Amino acid sequence: MADLTGAVWHKSTWSGGNGGDCVEVATNLPGIVALRDTKDPAGATLVFTRAEWDAFLAGVRAGEFDLEVD
Repeated sequence: MADLTGAVWHKSTWSGGNGGDCVEVATNLPGIVALRDTKDPAGATLVFTRAEWDAFLAGVRAGEFDLEVD
């Protein structure tokens, strides 16, 4: 399990101020990136290697996860 005690959490810029579905990310930890639900900061946290996170972001930017809208 990763030590997240020094994590500096940042709320997604895509998250609104309405208390809806929001995520926070911590990128200041050595070798890992952590992701959590803003509404449940003491709950489960997803932890990725830097390479995994970079690959995910590249996929987002390339449109790999875009949904078809009917």
